[in-house]
Amino acid sequence: MNTVIKVESLQRVYRSYKKEPGFVGSLKGLVKRQYLNVEALKGISFNIQEGEFVGYIGPNGAGKTTTLKILSGLLYPTAGTVEVLGFTPWRRSNDFRRQIAFTMGQKEQLWWDLPAMESFLLNKEIYSIPQRAFNDQLAYLTELLAVKDLLDIPVRNLSLGERMKLELIASLLHRPRLLFLDEPTIGLDVVSQKKMRDFLKEYNRREKTTIIFTSHYLKDIEELCPRVIIINAGSLLFDGGLDELTRKYSPHKVLKLTFTDGIPAGIERYGEVIGQDELTVTLHVNEEGVAHCARELLGNFSIEDISIVEVPLEDTIRKIFLTQE
Repeated sequence: MNTVIKVESLQRVYRSYKKEPGFVGSLKGLVKRQYLNVEALKGISFNIQEGEFVGYIGPNGAGKTTTLKILSGLLYPTAGTVEVLGFTPWRRSNDFRRQIAFTMGQKEQLWWDLPAMESFLLNKEIYSIPQRAFNDQLAYLTELLAVKDLLDIPVRNLSLGERMKLELIASLLHRPRLLFLDEPTIGLDVVSQKKMRDFLKEYNRREKTTIIFTSHYLKDIEELCPRVIIINAGSLLFDGGLDELTRKYSPHKVLKLTFTDGIPAGIERYGEVIGQDELTVTLHVNEEGVAHCARELLGNFSIEDISIVEVPLEDTIRKIFLTQE
């Protein structure tokens, strides 16, 4: 399997002007300016293989978008080495740009007052897509996303979910080998989010396109990304599979029990109580002992219902971030 992205000791420092408040502060700034250096990325390293679907997650300000902008050539790094598809991204060669696409949920590439088809035809010329290849790819994408009837409607008249589908099509018409998706499901309702996830999963399976995906909706990450890279405050905290993440940071399961005659005394000896009401209690139980614990409870008490589930990914991620504060 080919390595598509190689990142080694990547750093990015932003320099910003610090201004004191008021008129006096403005005058001081004319004479002598004070600057702040903000480290957005602090020497992170990782490799991504061809065809991978990687979730790149972290809190606001972690450095996610900065990383994607460097990988796509929109920003220069302060230090470190980056190789994407065999190219140095910020040199922005035509051969490099024809092989990538970058879709941001909060920025538009379609012309607002024109039908999406007009933007698609413009992209066809920009990327020198042959007519037959353009027709085939457009037909395939519009069918998969069920938007054939929207191509001739001005973008301003579309819903957010409809527009995001067409934004994706605009990014995929030239069949990029590498796709950067920065929160493409932001603001979408749960139905539109699900449709977007289904499309991306199927497209990655069929086309083997390498996808780097950022999202604050962890349901997106759970359904789409076998591998996750977690960063916080510019530092890499974790790089691996979701199963490995759970084993490392949440080596227990959630045991939920509903008792017939009320919660018995001493229930805390079976695990950490994380929630309870009159008849129901929820416990964190060590993964190795959860089966034994469940058998003992069923044998000793009258239980109406019992369920054993994994710790929610959201709780695991929150725990990682809290330990870094």
